[in-house]
Amino acid sequence: MSLTAQLSQPIRLLQPDDAARQRAREGVQDFLAVSWPVLNRQVPDSGLPQLRALYADGGPASRALLLGYAGHALDYDDFHADFRGHPSVVILPALLAWAAENGAFDLARFLDAYIIGVEMAGRLGLAMTQHHYTLGYHNTASLGTLAAAAALARFSGADARQTAVLLGIAATQASGLRAQFGSAVKPLHAGFAAERAVRATQLALAGFDGQADGVLEAFIALGSAEAAQRDRLPENWGDPWRIVAPGLEFKPFATCAGTHSAAEATREIRQRWTGGVETLLSRIDRISVAFPPGGDIAASVRQPQNGIEARFSLEYVIAAMLIYGDLRMADFAEGEVNPQIMALAAKVARQPDDRAPPDALNPALRFHEVTLFLHDGATLRQRRTRQQSLATPVDVAGKLRAALSDQPELLAHSALRDDRDLRCLAQALIAAL
Repeated sequence: MSLTAQLSQPIRLLQPDDAARQRAREGVQDFLAVSWPVLNRQVPDSGLPQLRALYADGGPASRALLLGYAGHALDYDDFHADFRGHPSVVILPALLAWAAENGAFDLARFLDAYIIGVEMAGRLGLAMTQHHYTLGYHNTASLGTLAAAAALARFSGADARQTAVLLGIAATQASGLRAQFGSAVKPLHAGFAAERAVRATQLALAGFDGQADGVLEAFIALGSAEAAQRDRLPENWGDPWRIVAPGLEFKPFATCAGTHSAAEATREIRQRWTGGVETLLSRIDRISVAFPPGGDIAASVRQPQNGIEARFSLEYVIAAMLIYGDLRMADFAEGEVNPQIMALAAKVARQPDDRAPPDALNPALRFHEVTLFLHDGATLRQRRTRQQSLATPVDVAGKLRAALSDQPELLAHSALRDDRDLRCLAQALIAAL
């Protein structure tokens, strides 16, 4: 049996449980919290107006692209460890655009399709292994196209043949390169993936001819080569559901997830210091940040030229946290970098820890150890692991309240209690485009 045929049954028929559906509600709420500030012009973003002009046809594929871009524009959206990417910002725009176009506001069916999409994302990430990302692909774009396609296959009620063709059409379009990080194309990757999933679904449901077998096998072989573990894609779907374990990781900061434990370690040093922040800053001679070899593959920017690139800079993130005690969105928005942060960032040096196993072997073991070397010879050191970061709850409700402070009705509908809530939420997002 082909890989596509093996996937068709769980995509179409497997029933998520209540725990997975509740996690899905939280994912929708987080997506709303990170996309609404861009859609509602609460933060500066020059890319969305340009895209609105270029994709003004009002069709579901264009709407999916715009929603995907808006959701990823701040780099504040959720992350999935197995996927090594951002699943919701691809899957939900495709589902929301499809629901609005077809008047399909069945909440249970919507949540189940979202869960299936995250399952596909996580299982595909395991099959492709970390090698896919290491080769230079942006998983959110490449693997995300297939995750959103699986979600739409479920949501649209595609039959087995349509599902197989749909996945094949999505796979033949799937791409996206990490070389675009630090530019507006990075969030556009999420939009492209959502758009491609919608187009693949439209083509498959219209009866367009495509290969039903062999395409996923070819995609995995090309995208991971000898490292591929393709048997991990169809195995054990829903046991556990990937949206529950390892689950969606919600972001506390609007920066690359690969910087977060470094930021938190720095914050702990700052909080322990009792002599005043200005005194601390004046005494710093140099700063080091250690991590497993290859642990900075995503946070690769050393000297950011703008706020967007700064999201991927360990140096800038550490300096910003030392100065302000937080990562302020204004310092990671479009425009020039903060010169005070840049001056301190120049004192930060990366020191990969060769005693630790390479990050590619097990990203779950990633850590950052930040050390401040003071002029008087004293040192201040703090180590923060990825697992410690994950164990610290993120206030998704707080993110949502901050984003919707002037939208009480939309905030109420974000609870997703029934079909009406879904309809109102989807229509509000589409209207904001």
